[in-house]
Amino acid sequence: MTKITMQQNPYPLGAHAEAGRIRFAYATKAASCGIILYNRETGRQLRKEAFSAEEKVGNVYCKYIEDLRADQISYQFYEGDRKLPDPFARSFDIRKSYGKLKNESDVKSLIPTDAFDWEGDKNPRLRYSESIGYCMHVRGFTAHVSSGVADRGTFRGIIDKIPYLKETGITTIELQPCYEFLELEPETSPVPHYYLQSQEQEPKLNYWGYKKGYYYAPKSSYAAGEDAIPEFKELVKALHRNGMELVMQFYFPKEVRAASIPEILRFWVLEYHVDGFHLMGTDLQAETAASDPLLADTKIWYYYFDTNAVYGRDEIPDIPNLACFQDDYIYTIRRFLKGDENMLEELLYQMRRIPQKMGRVHYLTNYCGFTMMDMVSYDYKHNEANGEDNRDGNNYNCSWNCGEEGNSRKLKIKQLRQRQIKNAYAILLCSQSMPLIFMGDEFGNSQRGNNNPYCQDNLITWLDWRDLQKHQELYDFWKNMVRIRKEHPILRREQEAQLMDYISCGYPDLSYHGKNAWRAQTERYNRHIGILYCGKYAVRPDGKEDDFLYFAMNMHWESRELALPKLPKGMKWEKIFATGPETAAEEEYVRRLPARSVALYHSVEEQEKTGKRKSRKNG
Repeated sequence: MTKITMQQNPYPLGAHAEAGRIRFAYATKAASCGIILYNRETGRQLRKEAFSAEEKVGNVYCKYIEDLRADQISYQFYEGDRKLPDPFARSFDIRKSYGKLKNESDVKSLIPTDAFDWEGDKNPRLRYSESIGYCMHVRGFTAHVSSGVADRGTFRGIIDKIPYLKETGITTIELQPCYEFLELEPETSPVPHYYLQSQEQEPKLNYWGYKKGYYYAPKSSYAAGEDAIPEFKELVKALHRNGMELVMQFYFPKEVRAASIPEILRFWVLEYHVDGFHLMGTDLQAETAASDPLLADTKIWYYYFDTNAVYGRDEIPDIPNLACFQDDYIYTIRRFLKGDENMLEELLYQMRRIPQKMGRVHYLTNYCGFTMMDMVSYDYKHNEANGEDNRDGNNYNCSWNCGEEGNSRKLKIKQLRQRQIKNAYAILLCSQSMPLIFMGDEFGNSQRGNNNPYCQDNLITWLDWRDLQKHQELYDFWKNMVRIRKEHPILRREQEAQLMDYISCGYPDLSYHGKNAWRAQTERYNRHIGILYCGKYAVRPDGKEDDFLYFAMNMHWESRELALPKLPKGMKWEKIFATGPETAAEEEYVRRLPARSVALYHSVEEQEKTGKRKSRKNG
């Protein structure tokens, strides 16, 4: 006969093996409720154990059950006739493949029992100035056969791609929801998956996972084996071993209590060693999580934070862990890229902007909206495959198809699209604070014009790794821009530039230039500008001053002249790269920039009498 005892300290909630017994704690207002126990191996129901009124403290029931082995059972809670998964479960026994999980009654909870050897794992604790972000969907990143990994669409698949991510210059991986959630949407009409070989109708997926989930367990169907816990921990450990970080997206709908969010975040930091969180949802009271002492060196991203409420008016964090994550950068830079008027002043502001007491994540693409390639290939969204008559998704994309909608065989259009993507890379990586791209943007990934593929688990959302070879030129340019950014600390400062000469060196930290040096032309009709980054305000790892850098941009459909300011005596300008075609011989302090192109110059020492030149040229 099973022996049952009471426990008046029911926290933490969920089921936990303690001293040879299992403690079940469940929060509910239901009067008729309890536990359903199953044989873990066969799935057969063993028995029900009802909670009694005497086992209730507030709205939390708590029961200890002896003579059970945690590794031999699974369980559910019940309320009346309804079977419910444990919302605080650390693991789930889900015997369905990806895309088949629809009903809560299919989800049985498990009690983890295996220990994990972290082998001295340490978080890299990278500054925002050192970070380059990469947002990805766990499944979509390696699900395509061209990924070449053994376990496609899984945490292990990401581990296999770590060498590639390092080569790409990525430091911080941001994962779309990878905690447990139900993939199928109940009571929604099926849609055809047009890009699969079969035209069969299938229930609509929630591929992205932005819904209420089971926030304490890694997603079972993203694991190659039966247990997602060690696989997710191996991913975190492997990233840390390579000096990289992992940031998790957490979507909290309104029914999730804001008070529970810090508890969830603390769990993932302590149990899984994750490096940060992107909080998503409205009215989350993010300052509560941001003020948690245990999370003081954990990256936390949200739309915005009231830093005075977090730190007080006078406190300044040594290494900011908070960062604002907003779309304002996207629309400004995209409009400038396609040649809209009256964009220069806002462009310059967005490129230098770093909020006080925190970092900023800036991006031109993300999981929603057009990819980098689609941004230059489509004027309009093409979401027909979602089954909503193209009504879903954002109508405001600030994109330009460069002359033809969708795929084009015209060489001139293809070359212009490549140049526009290079321009986007350069502007993104010459902006201050932390840049981020969406997976595949570094090699021209397309989603066929779908800017809202939330329900597509197919070739629309899976990376086709053959594009890496197809667009090798783009990928090489991206890597070169990342290298330039890492070698020049003046491009990644931690405080916003003041546009002043506050160290009395003869140059402001940041300045803007037009046809004449020191005279920026920001009238509505102008689409060209020169930006001077003064290297005297940044120090390289070897202790020397950084170079002067001059970033020239022209998004007009005609060439334009820009002046380079004079450098200190004994120095001259040298071109690092240009995205446009070669022009006639350049004058010493005047450059004619081709239409829709950018160029970057840096300072080098003049030639000595011997004919040799001392140069800091990159590469």
